[in-house]
Amino acid sequence: MKRIWLVFSQAVTVLLAAYFVVATLKPDWVRNAGKGASVVQVFESTVPADANAGANGVPNFRNAAKVAAPAVVSINTSTAVASNGATDPWFQFFFGEQDQSPAQAGLGSGVIVSPAGYILTNNHVVEEADQIEVVLNDGRRTAAKVIGTDPETDLAVLKIELGNLPVITLGDTGSLAIGDPVLAIGNPFGVGQTVTSGIVSALGRNQLGINTFENFIQTDAAINPGNSGGALVDTRGTLMGINTAIYSRSGGSMGIGFAIPTSTAKSVLDAIVLEGKVTRGWIGVEPQNLTPELAQTFGLSNDSGVIITGVLQNGPAASAGMMPGDVIVAVNGVTVGNVSQLLATVAALKPGEPAKLEIVRRSGKETLTVTPAKRDPALLRGLAR
Repeated sequence: MKRIWLVFSQAVTVLLAAYFVVATLKPDWVRNAGKGASVVQVFESTVPADANAGANGVPNFRNAAKVAAPAVVSINTSTAVASNGATDPWFQFFFGEQDQSPAQAGLGSGVIVSPAGYILTNNHVVEEADQIEVVLNDGRRTAAKVIGTDPETDLAVLKIELGNLPVITLGDTGSLAIGDPVLAIGNPFGVGQTVTSGIVSALGRNQLGINTFENFIQTDAAINPGNSGGALVDTRGTLMGINTAIYSRSGGSMGIGFAIPTSTAKSVLDAIVLEGKVTRGWIGVEPQNLTPELAQTFGLSNDSGVIITGVLQNGPAASAGMMPGDVIVAVNGVTVGNVSQLLATVAALKPGEPAKLEIVRRSGKETLTVTPAKRDPALLRGLAR
């Protein structure tokens, strides 16, 4: 009995020692151990964004840049443009097939998010590109393959085949607050990797007409052409967003830039790696933000929600009994207060699985069971939700 107890105590001692070694040298392993499995191997941080201050509360931008910059890459694209004469059958008869004209070049940025070589960038950076070259911060260059794109969020996933890759840690965008300091890292105007600083100016920006699904982080960190697809990081160097657009009258930074939250980017990444595309729900309605005037016109006492001005015949919503004039106030228990929220909530529904929609009519409140179909962006063109 004494011998068994001795063996047991020695085993426990060894396991505890191993745990402390791992917790000291690889804390990300310990933090990620209790999380659900992800399709793509990524490193995630659970430290809140408001815990980013350095000594005396002053953010340490130097450390953040040192941690994040190696994982931010430059993306060079080229697109061959056929010459006008080459498409003329008489030109081809006399001169034969001609070579294509010099390729148009494009510049952008991207972020390595997985040791397997997956890179997040913007769809508009690689859209219609014939060749894509990724340039790492350490000088290595390699061709990249497009794994999949999602134009409705303006995200794309690339893959490179290189070893010993620097990988950025994904942050918790839910912990971001207005006023938090952030850094934008990318390759503006092709001058080389550049780091700029600013703060989070606003959260949840939507209805900008940039993407179909909008939930932008707004920042005043300088973002310029070429920064698209680059990283927006907190002062620990963890990824908070993918820089995607600017508001500008001059073409350069005017202190209003927008980034796609990491939470959105990660869900798109997983979907594309798993299925090659992002599958979203669709119910076939024409929504409009409810205003007091519309509520009065339709004889509604409700002053919040999304009013349905049109229902697609034989669509999922029509089959469930929805009619023009209905006001959707919640989807599967999630409150919706505007069109953007309704679009995002419906898109998150799994096609083929019934969902409960709470609506308000002149006769009172009702609950409809709607079975969403698969959203087809090519057919919808942003019209029916």
